[in-house]
Amino acid sequence: MTSVSEGVGELRRPPAAVAPGERGATRIADRVVAKIAGQAARERLADQSADTARPQATVVVHHDAVHVRLHLELDYPCDIGARCADVRRHVALRVRALVGMEVPEVAVHVERLHLIPAHGVAQGRAR
Repeated sequence: MTSVSEGVGELRRPPAAVAPGERGATRIADRVVAKIAGQAARERLADQSADTARPQATVVVHHDAVHVRLHLELDYPCDIGARCADVRRHVALRVRALVGMEVPEVAVHVERLHLIPAHGVAQGRAR
């Protein structure tokens, strides 16, 4: 019976301090990083029309750096360069904040532009 009571006492001992380099590592899957990047792009493009496709992201993770490639659709007319720069900046900030990796590159590929009719302009042919 003494061996049982000694075992219980051993469980109550505080764990020994482990050096930070020996604690292990957390690995985040590439597809998780890609989903975070895609969601960040959707956050910036929330005001798009309903018929635009959701942004798709692919990533390449190398050590502590993430290279992101986004494929998205934009409403037109708009300042395409400014919209892409805004999405690029937001995706880099969100991925860095949520994943803890540097984002040296966010490449934005605009796959399609959706024409938004101007208000007050008649649809159809004029006679």
